[in-house]
Amino acid sequence: MEHELKEIIKKCDTAIKEEDFDTLMNYYTEDAILVVKPGRIARGKNEIKKAFIEISKYFNNSIVPAQGEMIILEAGDTALVLSQTLLDADKEDSEFSMERKATYVFKKNSNAEWLCAIDNSYGTDLLSN
Repeated sequence: MEHELKEIIKKCDTAIKEEDFDTLMNYYTEDAILVVKPGRIARGKNEIKKAFIEISKYFNNSIVPAQGEMIILEAGDTALVLSQTLLDADKEDSEFSMERKATYVFKKNSNAEWLCAIDNSYGTDLLSN
């Protein structure tokens, strides 16, 4: 059986593709962080939403994220997701890799819903920068 987080991440990818950032924010904790790029972190839903709008513009409003192989390590109300993240876009000259080994941390809220607390599409590549 597929882990429910795979479906949630797929919904997030669809919201990014469709630039439905209000829906996307429903999948983040209030105090979540997003690694926008090495050296730049967005904190909280407002900053994260603004960052996704900027990211979308950077990729000429054509970004299509998808997940490849994925491992989910769950302990109680916390899950670490290791994922092969693939980005497709009309922008060919990006200074950032379009294939990444992402790390995400999800926590269950009081309604037992998984929400993203840490969104790091760069994964351990941050150690190289």
